Amino acid sequence: MAAPFIRVRALEQKFGSQIVLRGVDLDIHCGETLVLLGGSGGGKSVLLKHLPGLMRPWKGTVEVDGTDISALDERQLAPYRRKVGIMFQGSALFDSMSVGENVAFPLREAGQKDESAILERVREALDIVRLPGQETKMPADLSGGMRKRVALARAVVGRPDCVLYDEPHAGLDPITADSIDHLIKDLQHHHGMTNVVVTHEMRSVFHIADRVVFLKEGRIHWTGSPQELKDTRDPVLRPFVDGDSGEPWD
Repeated sequence: MAAPFIRVRALEQKFGSQIVLRGVDLDIHCGETLVLLGGSGGGKSVLLKHLPGLMRPWKGTVEVDGTDISALDERQLAPYRRKVGIMFQGSALFDSMSVGENVAFPLREAGQKDESAILERVREALDIVRLPGQETKMPADLSGGMRKRVALARAVVGRPDCVLYDEPHAGLDPITADSIDHLIKDLQHHHGMTNVVVTHEMRSVFHIADRVVFLKEGRIHWTGSPQELKDTRDPVLRPFVDGDSGEPWD
């Protein structure tokens, strides 16, 4: 098997006295869609932020494309961050910028000066997320689903090898969430991208995942296929899959 595109080893993270990650080992393979599941506070979003070097490990290492990025400075991190795009929770668009300016932001931050090339890359990214010709709109004029698509266009405009998604379905109705799922799989199948998705939406997990990892209290509790997740009798996973708290109804 080829070396993983991202390799996490013995990753630990803490904030003050609170330990959030407790020795995570994880391989993310080229071309797969990996879904990270777990209860609130389990460490999913914190783990995700380590993958492009947005957070530094307290202990352990994160390798991207064969290089340990854990101790790199901001300048050294730049080429690896271009390989790993991220779609932030809540979209995180700049309200004072147009759609086109939002999507172009990573390119300009990376030092690209050729405006015609930037505009072409923006057009290409908006086509990928099925928002052609929307460059001049402002974020305030967009629906929640459209904002998510613009955020995804911004994540892919640099043509990364891998895209990270932090709760891409949050706040969306089921039909719009399904359209985001189609985009995620389209990026995988037609653009060769690796996807890592943090979500609570079980319906989406079974639509998009090739592999599922379940975090519990900062550790990997379980990993397997979507079918194995459906069939599991694990007492931690089963209520999560079924959406059953175990509390009696009045």
